Amino acid sequence: MSEAQKVADRPSAAPPAAGRVDGFFKIAARGSTFGREIRGGFATFFTMAYILVLNPIILGSAKDKFGHQLDAVQLTTATALVAAVMTIIMGVGGNLPLALAAGLGLNAVVAFQIAPLMSWDDAMGLIVLEGLLICVLVVTGLREAVMHAIPQPLKQAISVGIGLFIAFIGFVDAGFATRIPDAANTTVPVQLGGTGALAGWPILVFCLGVLLTIGLLARKVKGAILISIVTMTVVAIVINSVADIKSWGLTTPKVPDDVVASPDFGLLGHFSLFGAFGETSAITVVLLVFTLVLSDFFDTMGTVVGISAEAGLLDEEGKVPNLGRVLLIDGAAAVAGGAASASSSTSYIESAAGVGEGARTGFANLVTGGLFALALFLTPILTIVPLQAAAPALVAVGFLMMTQVKHIDWDKYEIAIPAFLTIAVMPFTYSITNGIGAGFLAYVLIKTVLGKAKEVHWLLWAASALFLVYFAIDPLEQLLGVK
Repeated sequence: MSEAQKVADRPSAAPPAAGRVDGFFKIAARGSTFGREIRGGFATFFTMAYILVLNPIILGSAKDKFGHQLDAVQLTTATALVAAVMTIIMGVGGNLPLALAAGLGLNAVVAFQIAPLMSWDDAMGLIVLEGLLICVLVVTGLREAVMHAIPQPLKQAISVGIGLFIAFIGFVDAGFATRIPDAANTTVPVQLGGTGALAGWPILVFCLGVLLTIGLLARKVKGAILISIVTMTVVAIVINSVADIKSWGLTTPKVPDDVVASPDFGLLGHFSLFGAFGETSAITVVLLVFTLVLSDFFDTMGTVVGISAEAGLLDEEGKVPNLGRVLLIDGAAAVAGGAASASSSTSYIESAAGVGEGARTGFANLVTGGLFALALFLTPILTIVPLQAAAPALVAVGFLMMTQVKHIDWDKYEIAIPAFLTIAVMPFTYSITNGIGAGFLAYVLIKTVLGKAKEVHWLLWAASALFLVYFAIDPLEQLLGVK
């Protein structure tokens, strides 16, 4: 660090207003400065701003039960608005450098698993219910019980499975992997490219994007994913202007007529709290909400503890400061995300980039949230990104989530087999719920046959019973004469 930076960062006599801000956020008390907090806020934004592109693509590419799709511009507005508001609330209420936005993995559940079963309003209503349930768990103190019910290796396996699922979605969205037509004389379900080989400029953009992203990640470049998305979008725009390609998919990369536009808040408030119960069975609804709660709740716990530890904010007992408020705000973010049709919002591990730049307080969130608010007016730029430029980020995020696999003890079969089934079933059946259910059932079964049934928490027994009904719903309906 240069002498000029050291001088700029050195705590000094502050005006009364700045002193009050410092006292409120405990900036000096935590060994930070306004300069470090501001830099940290920028770093966090640039490492997670890709969600403004990916969330509209993931949600916008899916259709609900009635064939309806969400508008990409409105999705961008909703995503930016919820991220801005909830990140600022976390900064003021939780005083942690922990930004929030629509959760990757959670939005995949909504787009590819929940929406096909009901309307978009009903699907977003389930997100609101999930957030409310998380808030209840926090307020009642049941979070500890839930935490202890699920073995840590299974939690890690869930993250790994979701990572593989997200990566698979990236390969499919980009056209790198495609389904072989049913008429084909083969038992192979998928193939490379559209014909068994890679062909066309869009696929080249995707492949170059993957190489660029992994290269930047390997060099630990801050904002690697966002840099890749922006770079490959520019490349795609140039290629499209020269070749006039018609096969980009949902979004054609071209220079927009306007750079700035008024936000479109058309999706806000479009949710039905209990509409899902009229579209599918109550058991299915309960399991879907359970899946959302499980993914959101435990991802948040891991993220909060990890960021706090990296920032040196854990107390002597390893506790996170203001944990109750932090978890409550995270639950409220899920509610806000569903109410705005932006999918469930949650804490972002990318906040570690801000911590790496020196952020130690919620003041950094004011900067990050302010930048998300600014993005509300830049939707014309954010909606020209083709799938082939954004999909490499899904592959990269899949890799980052895959790294959790190293914490699983693969020599201990009673946990390794359930973990394997959790990881494998998710991408192979294109369903996160199926993967979690397979893992839970295998865990309970193996513990039982080994004479260790008492080691299984009653909540896990209850969840496994629900999953058993879920998997056997068709024969049960036939047996009961429902069909």
